[in-house]
Amino acid sequence: MRVLCAWCCRDGQPGYLGERAPLDNPEPTHGVCARHKAQLLESLPSRSLPDADLLIVVHRDNIELYEKFKRVFAAVSRIKVILDRRVADRRTVPGQESDERRHARSRRIREGGISSRGGFTVVRFTPKD
Repeated sequence: MRVLCAWCCRDGQPGYLGERAPLDNPEPTHGVCARHKAQLLESLPSRSLPDADLLIVVHRDNIELYEKFKRVFAAVSRIKVILDRRVADRRTVPGQESDERRHARSRRIREGGISSRGGFTVVRFTPKD
């Protein structure tokens, strides 16, 4: 069967995703491409911060900036400011290489944008218009 992205087909694009069993059946079946899957996942509310539209994560060494953002955004209910508490990536062990094949992929649904001024990352929980 030919696998087509249902959303791409809806938008008038080819949306070909490949073949799957039974290979002798020429009928199409539908799935969702990576781009539309990412769009869908980004449109869902955050499970940990369901009331937030925007999350600002301030580097743990920049307490002054964190305090400033907390004051500035205190009256804005849909923006959350948190301090990054991570010291290191919890999945890495010093001096030990991982044999995991998934090097480039991330489990994160949303990717944050690192500020050009440094010191904080912005994560959007609502789709871009």
